Amino acid sequence: MATNSATFPKVMLIWVVSMALIILKCDGKCAFEAIFNFGDSNSDTGGFYAAFPPQPSPNGMTYFKRPVGRPSDGRLYIDFLAQALGLPFLSPYLKSIGSDYKHGVNFATSASTVLQPTTSLFVSGTSPFSLDVQLNQMKQFKAIVDELHSSGSTNLPQPDIFGKSLYTVYIGQNDFTSKLASIGISGVQQYLPQVVSQISSTIKELYALGGRNFFVLNLAPIGCYPIFLVELPHESSDIDAFGCMTSYNNAVQEYNNMLKESMRQTRQDLQNANVVYVNIYSVLLELFQHPKSHGLLYGTKACCGTGGGAHNANPQVYCGYSKVINGQEVTATACNDPQNYVSWDGIHATEAANKLLVYSILNGSHFDPPFSLHQCCDIQPIG
Repeated sequence: MATNSATFPKVMLIWVVSMALIILKCDGKCAFEAIFNFGDSNSDTGGFYAAFPPQPSPNGMTYFKRPVGRPSDGRLYIDFLAQALGLPFLSPYLKSIGSDYKHGVNFATSASTVLQPTTSLFVSGTSPFSLDVQLNQMKQFKAIVDELHSSGSTNLPQPDIFGKSLYTVYIGQNDFTSKLASIGISGVQQYLPQVVSQISSTIKELYALGGRNFFVLNLAPIGCYPIFLVELPHESSDIDAFGCMTSYNNAVQEYNNMLKESMRQTRQDLQNANVVYVNIYSVLLELFQHPKSHGLLYGTKACCGTGGGAHNANPQVYCGYSKVINGQEVTATACNDPQNYVSWDGIHATEAANKLLVYSILNGSHFDPPFSLHQCCDIQPIG
């Protein structure tokens, strides 16, 4: 097919300008003085358990040596990202004691959705802190910072912080999974465009608050999650060569493609903002499929669970909890070597997997548009 010679230079010019928006902000010294995070359990550093009953052991066993509200054996991706940028771990917005917000806030809570929940936490397990609530919390936080900036408060940032921050959005998994059992894949797919649209409008509202740099993470390959795989017969035709559910992963990829296109359009609408789509799906899929190639041993088997077998997971018993099933008490306990697992509890990643994920994020090969954070920041080692 012939190339329109008049159009080609214009396309190249658009690409160069869009890349320049990123490069101009990369002066060798990291411009991110704070992180404002929005999400669900994949990046919740303690918000859910600040509002609801305490988290049980063995969560936190690897790094913190005790439960600290993170659904993992240790640090999450947002912890490693903050460390790489030379920032402290993010304090949850809902944690009133001991929090320090000078370098950002974590609004994420476990079980959160993008769309407003239509039922109660105590009925369905869905958090009341959906993305619109988290956005309102951000607006309230900014208003308080603007109001109190001259009062000498020691745990709040300066009002100019909002334009010097990285805004991270990793949410949508619960919109996808919460209704799978009741309406199936085809039913879920019908309202995923609303999820994408809500994320885009949230980015625009954060932009209006002063935000200019956004990382929007796509969804992980939930078809590889042990908690779902354990319910399928091993001979199921829906299982691929790596032991993952083809139908679930195909649906996730369809959603991710919608999200990527929406972020491209959002990037065009916000001309002086960096809206970066982060493809963590491909990173985690690689870990699930080839764990041994990355220093791990188990891909689709949970560390903290019950039942043993290929997946060591039971959707009725969460990590650290006990339940009577068929007259017997069953407890979900942890393995002794979580550093060898991709999956912590059948749903969430281990610290080892989160660290590998952030290594991939830092090199920029999974960004759209592509760039390397190493060109923008003096990246700190993550231990």
